[in-house]
Amino acid sequence: MRITTETVAAAMKSALPNKTKYHFDDDLAGFGFYRTTTGTGTFFAEFRTVAGGSKKRLKLGRVGTLKANEAREAARKAIANAALGKDLAKSRAEGRAAATVARLLELYNERTRDKRKASTADGYDLIAKVNIVPHIGATKAAAVTRQEVQRMHGKVGKARGHYAANRAVAVLKAAYAWGGKHGHVPEGFNPASGVDRYREEPRERFLTDAEMIAIGDAMTEAETIGLAVDAGTAKHAPVGQRVVMSPYATAAVRLIMLTGARLREILHLRWDEVDLERGILRLPDSKTGKKLVYLPTAAIDIIKGLTPIGAFVIAGESAGTKREKPRADLKKPWAAILKRAGVSGIRIHDLRHTFASIGVGDQMGLPVIGALLGHSNAATTKRYAHAADEVQRRAVEAIGGKIAAALGGVK
Repeated sequence: MRITTETVAAAMKSALPNKTKYHFDDDLAGFGFYRTTTGTGTFFAEFRTVAGGSKKRLKLGRVGTLKANEAREAARKAIANAALGKDLAKSRAEGRAAATVARLLELYNERTRDKRKASTADGYDLIAKVNIVPHIGATKAAAVTRQEVQRMHGKVGKARGHYAANRAVAVLKAAYAWGGKHGHVPEGFNPASGVDRYREEPRERFLTDAEMIAIGDAMTEAETIGLAVDAGTAKHAPVGQRVVMSPYATAAVRLIMLTGARLREILHLRWDEVDLERGILRLPDSKTGKKLVYLPTAAIDIIKGLTPIGAFVIAGESAGTKREKPRADLKKPWAAILKRAGVSGIRIHDLRHTFASIGVGDQMGLPVIGALLGHSNAATTKRYAHAADEVQRRAVEAIGGKIAAALGGVK
């Protein structure tokens, strides 16, 4: 057939073949595509690198990923190079063998970045840099074994937790799947597939009233007289010396507690997204898309008390410079606050859970809480249903007590 977009589409829509079916182009000898029994179509080029030599077939790309005219041009080049004695199939194989895991991850993140949110793409980059590359980054991508990935998973699990280890394997698996489709590793080769992962249990931790008071006192001390440096955190200051914490760090923690916003939503918040007159934050690109965050009076007062330095409300080290970036995290100040408050087992994200549980405990409906948190799926908010159950228990006890008292003698 004459291989065009139309003829290929027609062939792909036909009944599945009983065995792999090959279609060759009428105009360009050696150019074609085949369709497997599962319906997958692949463009290819056939050629001999030397006269009388064995015929070789070079996969050019999947039907759907590669257009017919693009495949034709790739086949023309491959066949022309073969006539000059250049073996592109061998060159491609050598290229695969030479690519490291670090390079594969780099290519994957670069060329798929536009298909996901910027924050998600940045997260993939961080996972690769921190949890994958230090362990197997220098290994040739085509030579990595499942056992090596399993060992990496175990090391990351011990060092950074089960969740981080599982996400590392997930990202690596996706990178290999992409690399196989685009010729960076042999198609179907994926050493991250089949790796045993940790079982993840949803974490439900909420601050008690006493813990919130302790954290509030610790933040006040941190931003006024400072917290004493101990041996575990001493780096730029002598042990015992008090170091005053940045007011932007404590402001970020308070804003998360008061609004239920996500960490990145506060750290990436720009001044032009703040509407103090209406008491809202207009986030253009949160995890669930555009979002309004409603501010209680206490949160409005906190923002009013911050001095603008650069574009971001929570000023980071590069605030006000040409290469300004939002603050990366709150790990160190949060750890110091928790230590001073004597509170353990609380993540920054648990502040969001606490916000929600208090709302439910005050008899606000789950739909209202879901809207405040920016949940796109009502099922996500149902994790706080236990708090609603407690409200109902208190309510029925109060009602039942009054009725029992009226009836007299009922126990």
